Amino acid sequence: MVRVAHAEPQLRQLYPWTGMWELHFSRCTEIRPTWDIPYIGTLGDGRYYVEGPSRSSPRIAETDSAQAAVAMVIDQLPPHCGPAFIGSAEELAAHERARDNR
Repeated sequence: MVRVAHAEPQLRQLYPWTGMWELHFSRCTEIRPTWDIPYIGTLGDGRYYVEGPSRSSPRIAETDSAQAAVAMVIDQLPPHCGPAFIGSAEELAAHERARDNR
């Protein structure tokens, strides 16, 4: 799954991080990551699920292939996504506010 995600230019420019069985993507590089991009998890039977962007969001889908899961994440990327901002989610939000006020 990680190799498939890394092969996609849109995801490669984001900051990846992992949970126990999940691959997340953040628009910033520091702790606290952004939670505005769906993430991919593995099911016990070798399948994948896509959820998010937050933990309270419903499951988007389940699939048999990492390629399909990655494609679902790409389809759900927010506008102006990437490259990853060097800094925290709070610094990214301040940067975006300043950019939008120009």
